[in-house]
This record gives sequence, C-alpha cells and structure tokens, in this order.
Amino acid sequence: QTASSAIKGAIQLGIGYTVGNLTSKPDRDVLMQDFYVVESVFLPSEGSNLTPAHHYPDFRFKTYAPLAFRYFRELFGIKPDDYLYSICREPLIELSNPGASGSLFFVTSGDEFIIKTVQHKEAEFLQKLLPGYYMNLNQNPRTLLPKFYGLYCVQSGGINIRIVVMNNVLPRALKMHFTYDLKGSTYKRRASRKEREKSNPTFKDLDFLQDMHEGLYFDSETHSALMKTLQRDCRVLESFKIMDYSLLLGIHILNSTIKEREGECSQGASDAKRHGGQKVLYSTAMESIQGPGKSGDSVTTETTNTMGGIPAKSHKGEKLLLFMGIIDILQSYRLMKKLEHSWKALVYDGDTVSVHRPSFYADRFLKFMNARVFKKVQALKPSPSKKRCNSITALKAASQEIVSAVSQEWKDEKHGILAEGQSYASLDEEVLGSHRRPDLVPSTPSLFEAASLATTLSSSSLNVDEHCQRDQPTLYSSSKGLPSSSTFTLGDSAIYLTSEQSTLETENDNASVLDVYL
Repeated sequence: QTASSAIKGAIQLGIGYTVGNLTSKPDRDVLMQDFYVVESVFLPSEGSNLTPAHHYPDFRFKTYAPLAFRYFRELFGIKPDDYLYSICREPLIELSNPGASGSLFFVTSGDEFIIKTVQHKEAEFLQKLLPGYYMNLNQNPRTLLPKFYGLYCVQSGGINIRIVVMNNVLPRALKMHFTYDLKGSTYKRRASRKEREKSNPTFKDLDFLQDMHEGLYFDSETHSALMKTLQRDCRVLESFKIMDYSLLLGIHILNSTIKEREGECSQGASDAKRHGGQKVLYSTAMESIQGPGKSGDSVTTETTNTMGGIPAKSHKGEKLLLFMGIIDILQSYRLMKKLEHSWKALVYDGDTVSVHRPSFYADRFLKFMNARVFKKVQALKPSPSKKRCNSITALKAASQEIVSAVSQEWKDEKHGILAEGQSYASLDEEVLGSHRRPDLVPSTPSLFEAASLATTLSSSSLNVDEHCQRDQPTLYSSSKGLPSSSTFTLGDSAIYLTSEQSTLETENDNASVLDVYL
C-alpha cells in the first residue's frame, strides 16, 4: 500500500510539473524528431527552485514525446487545464487487475482517464508506434483503438515504473452487469475460479459463448458501423504486426430492477455534477463507431443517461448498453511470441491458441466478432402479392408430402381423437368458413418472438384421418384433440392452413392436401 500511494503521488506531481511546463512552449506542427524526444526532471523531496517539495522519496520523472502527445490531446479536445484538473486534483483510484500482465491500473476520480503501468518493451514499442499512430489518428479519430494521452516514467530507488495515460473504456457511473475480455480464441479462454470470486469479474470467450450463446443484436446501421470500425482497426494493428489484443466489452442491462436503475441514474447525475465541463471527443463507444448525432435514444428513456453506450438487445429481448474498446495492443509478434506460439501449436491445436501471427489473428478476431458476438437484426418483410399467387402450387406439392408423413406417424392416435371431435359441418361454419378468403390479419410479433417460430412449427401437430367417412377430411390440433384451423404468424404475414380434397387422382381416394395461404 505504501508503495502504491507513493507511485500515485509521484505520477500526479510529475504530470502536473511537465504539462504545466509544456504550456510555455509555442504551438507548432509535429515533426518526425518530436516522436523520439525524452524530457527528464529530478524532483527531490525537499524541493528545488523549479520543483515543489513533497513527502515522497526523491524521484526522477521522464516524459516521452511531449509535443506529440500534446497534439494527440488537442485532437481529442483535451485542454491542458482540464487534463491537469482530471489527473491531479484528487487522489487516483487503484483498480484490481483482471489480466495476467501484473500491471497496476489507476483511474482518475472524474472517470475520464486510465493510468496503466507498462513493461519496458511495451513502452519502447509504443514509442516506435507513435508516427504510424499519429498518421492513423489524423485519417480517422473515430476508432476503438486505445487513445494514448501520455507516456511517462517514474525512476525511484533504482526502479523504473513506466506508465501510459489512456481513455477509460468502462465508466464507473454505470454498473457493468457483465464484463468480457474477448480475443476470438478458445484455448484456456475461461475465467479462473479466483477471477469469478471477485465482485466484478472479467469473463472470457468461452464464458461469453456459454452466457450469451445467441450473441448481441444491433440494428442494421449500428451493426454496419461497428463492424467497419473493427475491420479498419484490425487492419491498422496487422500493419504494425500487432497481435494478442482483446476487445474489452462491458454490458449494462437497462431492464434491471427499477430501484437499481434509479440508484445508478442518481449516481450518474451526482458524478456529472462533480466533474462537469470536461468532455473528451470521440471517447465514448458510440462516438468511436459513428458520426455525431447518432445516439442510443431508441432503446432508452429520457431519464436514463446512456453515457455514450451502444444500444443493443440480448437474445432474451433485454435492452442493453454496450461499452467497448480494443485493449492490450502493445504486443508485437517478435521472437518470444513466435516461440510461444510454436510450442503451444505443438501441444495443442494451433488455430485455437491466442498467440498467433498478426494476419491470422486479425481474421480470426473479426470472424469471431461478426459470427458469434455481434449480430444484425433481420427485418421481416411481408411477401408481395405476386409471390403469394406463384407459391401456392409449390406449397401444395410440399404439403402433400407432409400430410402423408404426418398421418402415418400418428396413426395410433386417430380414433381416440375422432371420438371427441365435432362434425365437419360445424367446423366448416365456425372455423373454416373463410378459407376461400384468407384475410386474417395477425398481430406482428416482437423482434425475438420470430426466433421461436421453428420451435412452434416443429412442436405443432396436424392429425389427418385417411378413413374419415366425411365429404371432406378433417384437420385436428394435437394439443387438445379438437378440430381447429392452424395459423402460424411470421412477421407481417400469416400461413393459413385449410384441409381440402385433392384434385389429383391418387391411389387413396381419401388422400388430402393442405392448402397453405400466405
């Protein structure tokens, strides 16, 4: 704890000094050499004529590419005063680390920034990445890639602690009911027992496939924007030979209890009052994938603060807000990673392990997101009248095959059901009187009721008596054994089934055909 508090204090002091000192430098275009500049300042505990006194051990604070990162902050609309105010006004909050990297995570009290400790190789790699990163952000600031706002190093007692300041993907003002770290890999991609015991565990790919086996549903426009953003970002990472990254996905359920939702709204409101004014551009999930003016108001109420989440629905029909970002991009496919993949590929299936060559990793990542995680809602449209007329002949032929198969299967049940049945005359008057005018207007089902259609069709039973001595064969429902007309709803259309004597000459004079009207 002592070491952690000293690190937090040193970070705030160092950033406060360097950013304040940077404001005196005039604005100018970023040059190539600016990406490789390292500024260093010594901050003794007793203070100096340039630095303030403090009660932490003496330390040296290094700032990497200060002018380049100043440009990045300006690109995202972060003013120097707001940056200092967010990081330095209140103590940093330490977060539990869900990953295996051993990094420390701190979040600012205003929820704007995440500060993460990184290894020497990662910091070195980020420095080399900066020119390409600069070019990519210039072309497209709307990205799910991490937004880096600063790279620093604290040297104290012979130890180097390198930190990077990034955007915060998951706001604390909204409760995340589920958090997933998704790579598109299946080898050992399940949360550990220790992780599951945490109050807010971070689950993995296999957990997602188990919990959300139907995926998450978006409207067509949002799904298209999201997948285009992911594809663009993955191609950028592939060009940098980066792999082993993850999609951090936070899921907030809007259909939770009213009390919980009211608590969250009041917390969000108080949080907004506490740190109002600061607004980082392109920082929310919705802004990262779409242009301005697109919001999730369609699934939320006016009183709900969406916090920039992406609206979606679960397979249960629950309204969701999703928060996401690509994380852990500072992994280059170098010698150690190549050796790690070669070893795992020998012992296990090479295509399922997370360590892979960048091109394959990107393709597998995108395929997993598109096929298993993010799904587009298919709008169901009514059939045109032309199709209705043309499809009757084909449906008659198909229904004849269905009747012969069904009647054979339930041959043992027919006589018991017939005993309870009504006469066909009354059935014709009550139920089938309108089969020449199939003008039923069924209610349109909700979005997710259509998914149960296959189950409804498969579980419904049609009983046709071949030996019935009536003029017309009778149609029965197996649920209650009473004659009935069966209507199945599909989108804005209806399938209306009636029983009619076949016009075709067959071996069995009583063979029947089901006319199916759409």
